[in-house]
Amino acid sequence: MEHLKRSERLVLMTRILTNTPNIVHNFAEFCEMFDVAKSTVSEDVDLIAGAMKLSGKGVVETISGAAGGVMYRSCYSKDEAARILSEIAKILSMPGRLLPGGFLYTSDVVSDPKYTRQMGEIIAQKYYDNLPDFVLTMETKGIPFALMIAQALNVPLVIARRDSRAYEGSAVKINYLSGSRNEKLDTMAISRRAVKAGQKALIADDFAKGGGTLKGMREMMTECQIEVIGVEVMIKTLEPKEKLCENVSALLTLKGTDRLSNSCDVAVDAAYLPA
Repeated sequence: MEHLKRSERLVLMTRILTNTPNIVHNFAEFCEMFDVAKSTVSEDVDLIAGAMKLSGKGVVETISGAAGGVMYRSCYSKDEAARILSEIAKILSMPGRLLPGGFLYTSDVVSDPKYTRQMGEIIAQKYYDNLPDFVLTMETKGIPFALMIAQALNVPLVIARRDSRAYEGSAVKINYLSGSRNEKLDTMAISRRAVKAGQKALIADDFAKGGGTLKGMREMMTECQIEVIGVEVMIKTLEPKEKLCENVSALLTLKGTDRLSNSCDVAVDAAYLPA
């Protein structure tokens, strides 16, 4: 690479780090890339780390030892997380979002990279100290949301299917109750090649009402001898208060609906509100 000015090098290094969260980059990698000494890279990393700390946009950590290097992790203050989630809640509370059957239209938000990335990073920072081996979700609407969590954690995404696919090889299948009143018997399947006994899983989905699908994923992990370290959803309903799946954490809460205006009352979950 052509010799770059320090300012140009800092821009490229920051881009590399923020585009690869939770991945350790060896100092030698940057030394070779920019043809500079290790001491120069170390000074650059200190400058980037300081700027990140001052801006509150993330954390750049230096890892010592033979396998060490530098790593970026997204990190939101409680105020910033609440601001982002309040913006999303406002969008989801706009008139016209209540669909026939009482469903909330969320597809535009779930499919927007800006919002899903931010939500994924807000959730990911809760699990840096207890990193899962993979993120598990159910097809299909929860996939973008779960994928952004997996990206921020730098772990694979595993998708539970409603039926097994020939191209995924042999599968583990279970039956579970779903539907708004948990009255519908469904099937869930997961490829045996996707998971291993003894791993840790983080379950993620876009929506939780009765909690039947989330409970099904928990039971699937038990069947595979995998520990579930958390259950995260984008939105959960206020009622029923008791879900079939225990300890479900949500970014947003659907508090109620207004059929006259076809709108919903969506609010930031209390866990993400500043004290």
